[in-house]
Amino acid sequence: MERIASALGDGARWRIVELLVERPRSVGELAELTGLRQPQTTKHLQTLARAGLVTVFPLGQRRVYAVETAPLAALERRLRELVETAGAQAGERDVIARYRAAIEAETAAADRERWADGRTFSFERTLPAPRDLVWRHWTDAALLASWWAPPSMTVSECLLEARPGGRAVLEYRDAEGRYRSEGRVHTATEAEHLVFDLSVLDRSGAVSFTGHYDLSLADVPDGTRLRLGLRITDTTVEAAPYIAGIGTGWEQVLDNLAVHLTDHLADTAGTARTTTKGTTHARTKG
Repeated sequence: MERIASALGDGARWRIVELLVERPRSVGELAELTGLRQPQTTKHLQTLARAGLVTVFPLGQRRVYAVETAPLAALERRLRELVETAGAQAGERDVIARYRAAIEAETAAADRERWADGRTFSFERTLPAPRDLVWRHWTDAALLASWWAPPSMTVSECLLEARPGGRAVLEYRDAEGRYRSEGRVHTATEAEHLVFDLSVLDRSGAVSFTGHYDLSLADVPDGTRLRLGLRITDTTVEAAPYIAGIGTGWEQVLDNLAVHLTDHLADTAGTARTTTKGTTHARTKG
């Protein structure tokens, strides 16, 4: 596929294929119609032939070329697949567009230090999992790392030590750099309430802004109701891009949490069924 795309990526070769789609043509005719010299036309035809796009028919002293439709059909299928995949991910493109607009708006507002201090955000979800499992996904470092990062990011360190004075750390990275936040846990009531703060650090280790989080969990008929409140302080002018992404970022992260909880329950149920079958089989043999 790469060879086909490369061969068609040249404007002159594309024009030659367009002409050959109409009917087979000789090298001389193609040279005349494209305005190329005959040696150039021959070279382009050789490239197209190596990609399987044309076939040559020697007819005495003439050489006539005809297009091969199979590679074009394969390219068409691949392009259709790409278009369908891109269409399915259109929502992510919209997220990026909204984030860009939010950055522009926040940058315009960030005209002084502490410009966004006191701003609050709130998020609420009903999660299809028991409270103790949701709690573990916040306080078990391995489980926390499985969901607590934006898409395309890799978690390199994270923990929320569920005790007053416990450390709070989130560090993730992508190809462009490392992003780190540090703070402390202030309140931890098991499976019910977690209060902590995280200061987002810039590349030099200075605080860009601090987020104060208040997480509560409650039983509901469908699982667990999660409520997360966030208040920001210590905002610097340079924090505008981070603050612009808070709303969208946390919605995505909580989506991740819901998916991982569902997968965790499915895996646990599958393991339980396998264990039960194995035990039953052993008893039958005995």
